[in-house]
Parts: sequence; C-alpha cells; structure tokens
Amino acid sequence: MLGEIATFEMGQAPPGVECNKNGEGTVFVKAGEFAHLYPEEKEWTTRPLKFGKKGDVFICVVGATAGKLNLGIDCAIGRSVAAIRPKEDINTKFVYYQLQPHVLKLRAASSGSAQGVISKTQLEQIPFQVMPLAQQELLVAEIEKQFSRLDDAVANLKRVKANLKRYKAAVLKAAVEGKLTEEWRQQHPDVEPASKLLELILAERPAKWSGKRKYQEPVEPDTNNLPSLPEGWIWAAADQFCDFITKGTTPTAEKLREVTGDVPFLKVYNLTFTGRLDLTIKPTFVDRAVHEAELGRSKVKMGDVLINIVGPPLGQVAIVPDSLAEANINQAIARFRVLEPMSNHYVAVGLMSETIMGWAIKRAKTTVGQSNLTLELCRALPFPLPPLEEQKSIVSEVERRLSVIEELEAAVEANLTRAARLRQAILSQAFDGRLVK
Repeated sequence: MLGEIATFEMGQAPPGVECNKNGEGTVFVKAGEFAHLYPEEKEWTTRPLKFGKKGDVFICVVGATAGKLNLGIDCAIGRSVAAIRPKEDINTKFVYYQLQPHVLKLRAASSGSAQGVISKTQLEQIPFQVMPLAQQELLVAEIEKQFSRLDDAVANLKRVKANLKRYKAAVLKAAVEGKLTEEWRQQHPDVEPASKLLELILAERPAKWSGKRKYQEPVEPDTNNLPSLPEGWIWAAADQFCDFITKGTTPTAEKLREVTGDVPFLKVYNLTFTGRLDLTIKPTFVDRAVHEAELGRSKVKMGDVLINIVGPPLGQVAIVPDSLAEANINQAIARFRVLEPMSNHYVAVGLMSETIMGWAIKRAKTTVGQSNLTLELCRALPFPLPPLEEQKSIVSEVERRLSVIEELEAAVEANLTRAARLRQAILSQAFDGRLVK
C-alpha cells in the first residue's frame, strides 16, 4: 500500500490577507497552479501553514481536478493539495508514474457534498508495487525514454494540426479575395458582373421582405479602407443581399426539452467552423405550441446561414440543411436569410473567413471575457461580392479543399487519441513487468 512507503502532508490554506501575487514570502500552491509536470509559481504567502518539498509528489485532493498529479517543489500547499513524501529508497518519479493510472479511479472515488474530496485514508490504501531502488531508477528511465519518443510524435501531430488550421484560414481568405479563382476568371472573361446581380436582388428585395415592421432600405457598405477587388466584383453589405437579418430568442428553461421534442432548438454549440450543423451535441427541443406562439423571430428554415454573435470564439457558422424542415435559434445566434439567386454557401464561406469576421471582431462590443456582435454590425458586414457563376466556382473549390483538410484533421485527432492510450499502455506495461526485463 502507498501508506507503507510514503508519508502524507495534507495542505492547509493560510488567511487570504496573507497571500499575494507580487512575490512576497513563500510560494503557495493550490490545485489551480498544477501544470504539465511541476506547479506554476503564481502566488505567495507570508504565513505558510503546511509545506511541500522538492522530492514530493503533489496530488489534487479537492474539486474537479481531484487526482491530478505534479512533481513537488519547495512551497506552501493549500487545502486542495496533498504532498506524498516517499520514504528512503523510494524514487519520486517511480511513485509519480505508478500513481498515474490511479488518477481517474481516485477522482471517481472522491466524495463530498459540494465537491469531490480525496482523503488521506484513500491515499494510504492505494495498491503499490515496491522493488529495489536500482530497478526503480531503471524502470523510470525506460518510461521516460518511451514517453520522450511519444512526446516527439505528439508534438509533430500538433504542428500538423496547427498547419492545417492555418491552411484552412488561407483557403477561406483566398476565396473571398478572388485569388482562389484567378484562373477561372481568365477562362470566363464575359460573365455578368456582380453589380448586375446586386441590382437584381435589390429590385426584388421588397417583395421578399419578411420583417414584421415596414420595409427597411438596406444598409450600404462602408468601403473606406477596404482593399480593391478583382474586376467584376463589388463590395456589398450583408443587409443588401439578405432578408431581414435578426437573432433568436430563448424561452424559459421549463419550456426546453432535452433528447426529444417537436421542434429542434439550436444553440451555439450546434454550430461549427465547417459550415455544417451538429445536431448530436446536447439536442434540445421546444413543443410546437411554444414554437408557434413565442418564437416567431427565432424560426429558421432550410438554407438559412447561422452564425454565433456571442463568444469567444466568434465565427461559428452553419447552413440549415435541407433535412431540417424547421428549427429555432437562441439569442446568441444571428440568422442570414440569403436572397436568391445569391449563393448562401458563398455567404457561409465569407462568414468563416478572417477577412470578413476580422472586420466584425474588431468592432465587436467586448466585456470581461465576452465579445458580442450587434445586429447592426451583422447587417453592415462588408462582403466582397463576385459574379454569381464565380461564387459557384469558389464554393466548389473551397468544399473540395476543406474536405481534404477535414480528413487530415480527423486522422490527426485519431492519432492524438491513440497517443494518449499508448501513454497509459506504457505505464501498464511498466508496472506489469513487461517494459523492463
């Protein structure tokens, strides 16, 4: 048992007035300071009560991170931390690595009315293998050699993931700046310019108006400081090629249904950065009576382009698919109902691009930890508008490239998951006697 080869120092919090963040006194470690391997030094206390030491293994014993481990440093420890102090001839990292497979079990076994708590008795009763110090050190060295190789592979995968994200952003930027279809324009010099498309939409816009108030003339784009566009393109405000741009509302909590119901109720987490809805995440519904009587402005239909206007992150975009005949959106989502013959898929591409969203984010209202796009900003969003045929070509090319990116991203995520399993497998082999003969 762990209690036979280690002693335990259970943490205690000093008075709050004796703590500071300007380096006065002793480093003070709580659960929030736990990092990858060692705790971060972010807080100090002038009245330390309980101490951890270099050579200890620290474990979170209170809260959502109960069971998390770090290697110890010389510091004061709060009540959310316990210091496991190995006895003589017990290697600290031997304890640290052997405890890692127990983290989830400890968290599941933690108890407490408000938050999980791991007791000293639970720590003492953890099953623990012991071997001569030389063998412990040999085993630790082999674990770290295997982990080093795995860490290199994970770092490479994360670099690939970051590069794919940058490439995706570059594709979307090139799409709305005309660079993606330069060759297409050379092959199609006689297409009707986008100005004609916008004239057609504006002429028909009053007849298609669905706003409850009197018809409103659309906002025109502010073209100051906007870049030049390819020949045949123009700048247009989103309001000019959309029906009334609005946002949803949220009924009281008791009117929302989980798992099943009459009409889907969409929230921000159902939007993605791919242009598709994900209806598998926390599905929520409302009864038809609520849908009809209370959620008039929240109704969306097939083809509507949705974007979250509360973040971060901003810029999650989805098109309501043909398979979803009706749905509602909450107040954190704006609806762009694109007027034909304009391509709603091109609008979704634009909303996912940094070119357009960057403009909006710079002007968003920001409070502590939250950004908000107003409907006025949504309506004024400047869109680089290509001819209709070129929009179709852009959408086709973007979808082709993004599908490749998504496949590669899925492969990277699968390998990252596999790497996490391999880490546990290495530890299992180590303490089953299969890693070092």
